[in-house]
Amino acid sequence: MTDENKADIPDKELFQSRKFKVVERMQIGRSGALLKRQVVKHPGAIGIVPILPDGRVLLIKQYRIALEKEIYEIPAGTREPGEEPIITAKRELIEETGYRTDNFTELTTIYTSPGILQEELVLYLAQDLTPGESAPEDGEKINLTPMTWDEINQLIDAGEIADGKTLAGLFLTLRRLGRA
Repeated sequence: MTDENKADIPDKELFQSRKFKVVERMQIGRSGALLKRQVVKHPGAIGIVPILPDGRVLLIKQYRIALEKEIYEIPAGTREPGEEPIITAKRELIEETGYRTDNFTELTTIYTSPGILQEELVLYLAQDLTPGESAPEDGEKINLTPMTWDEINQLIDAGEIADGKTLAGLFLTLRRLGRA
């Protein structure tokens, strides 16, 4: 962090997991007081909006333990430390859907929860897909759900598509395709 609000004190690691760690970071308040803040440090992630040859969007539906329910999402995944986002995107598209392509268009980078989370999530549009075998991770139970844009709009209106990266990716794809 390069601004004057961060104290010149090293982060203190509070927790380390396989995919992220939590650190305590000191911030200088408006009053000049030192304030303790907890920050989740994350290697970054990607999200992909795959467009099938017939124009439908390939969403996935999977159980999310944090929510204790299934939700609709775009395929996504966590970057390995030092891994370029496009490499993660190619890997995750295959793992979660079985589809492959070299036609990726970067849409943008979003910050999913910047008040506590350092994650940068790069969103991609994927086109010219060819089918193949998927290879989901052990904890992933993924149902492929191809949808038309009308079906997607109905699910958004009904509150059935509520994942932030998915909503952002779909909106940016519509803009990119000249439909928004």
